[in-house]
Amino acid sequence: MSLLIWGPMAMAVLLLNLGSFMEVDASFSQPDRIIQLPGQPQVGFQQFSGYVTVDEKKQRALFYYFAEAETDPVSKPLVLWLNGGPGCSSLGVGAFSENGPFRPNGQVLIRNEYSWNTEANMLYLETPVGVGFSYSTDTSSTVTINDEITARDNLVFLQRWFLKFPQFQQRDLFITGESYAGHYVPQLAKLMIQSNKRQKMFNLKGIALGNPVLEFATDFNSRAEFFWSHGLISDSTYKMFSSVCNYSRYVSEYYRDSVSPVCSRIMSDVSRETSRFVDKYDVTLDVCISSVFAQSKVISPQQVMEKIDVCVEDETVNYLNRQDVQKALHARLVGVRKWDVCSNILDYEVLNVEIPTISIVGLLVKEGVPVLIYSGDQDSVIPLTGSRSLVHGLAKELGLNITVPYRVWFEGQQVGGWTQVYGDILSFATIRGASHEAPFSQPERSLVLFKSFLKGSPLPEVF
Repeated sequence: MSLLIWGPMAMAVLLLNLGSFMEVDASFSQPDRIIQLPGQPQVGFQQFSGYVTVDEKKQRALFYYFAEAETDPVSKPLVLWLNGGPGCSSLGVGAFSENGPFRPNGQVLIRNEYSWNTEANMLYLETPVGVGFSYSTDTSSTVTINDEITARDNLVFLQRWFLKFPQFQQRDLFITGESYAGHYVPQLAKLMIQSNKRQKMFNLKGIALGNPVLEFATDFNSRAEFFWSHGLISDSTYKMFSSVCNYSRYVSEYYRDSVSPVCSRIMSDVSRETSRFVDKYDVTLDVCISSVFAQSKVISPQQVMEKIDVCVEDETVNYLNRQDVQKALHARLVGVRKWDVCSNILDYEVLNVEIPTISIVGLLVKEGVPVLIYSGDQDSVIPLTGSRSLVHGLAKELGLNITVPYRVWFEGQQVGGWTQVYGDILSFATIRGASHEAPFSQPERSLVLFKSFLKGSPLPEVF
């Protein structure tokens, strides 16, 4: 019998019987061990990748990549990273473009010296089913995916992943992610807390969300002010875009196939003035004319999203579509002809974007789970102004006092960003000069933020 079909109760019995073997590599994980990725430099840490079945009947399986901490993995926490979209790959975006140990460069991989596995055991999950190498043999499984299904599948994934890696089950666990993971992460954390009340399984110590979608209207409508304040649109267009037809109204109409003439006209003006030659994910960076990178389909419909750097997406797509790489990763393509950064087959319930998750963040804080919301301050897709106002409003609602007044924080001898903390449990921070994908565009500053988050310590006040 495959261990993957065991439920949570069976897992508890298994873990109990393992006893003293909890701190050694479980034999269940060894088939997923990566011997060496093609073109990979020599490293001293272990890597694993493979599948966890979340639904046996429909053969729904989620693909993961796991990089143990570079040093002393036994004592370091476990961090789950989720990219957004919905439909974009945590393997291709998170692991190979942002905060993982390697980045593709031609035929080889090069080390990322600011990888987050310098501080934690990093687990990247391609979710939901239909994203990246994750698959279902039942094609209907990719038709009706929504937030509820995604959260449930992610919970089952974690429960069953611990069967493969029981030595990590009692480890401090943090969940991180960006963009539409502002839906994924809080909803998963809520299910974990509910599950723990029935049977303690998750040692959840905190969540961190980068440029997240938390409240539809606030997040989307802050775009107009960001465009205007950065000189991307005119005064007259700003006035129309913030009053006559704001961005949340446009997106709402677009996904209901009922875009009004006035919204269509205003969005045309906005698109013309901002130009397709400016990266909406980082308005200060040049764009790659030859390629397109979409962190999100839902939050920016009908817009061309240029990637941050010339080669990142192309390099990743080329690398992960190599047969020798897929063999080394224990990955396979099911229902698709090639691996893509963002899924072309996923049919997500796009109107789920209108469901606020800031209230779930509030529930997590009430349960004692530390929360960090951080923003790359050059992102116009989910601008810092919306996130900051949402965090401030939530703190006020929860009656949390300011414990760290708004101030700068440092990375090295430079200002890394700004931060404010409420009640020593709810934090907001910006990463100076960072894009929507902050760990890619500002890796050093993002790593400083990550270290402080894991330790529960204030961001550096001096250089």
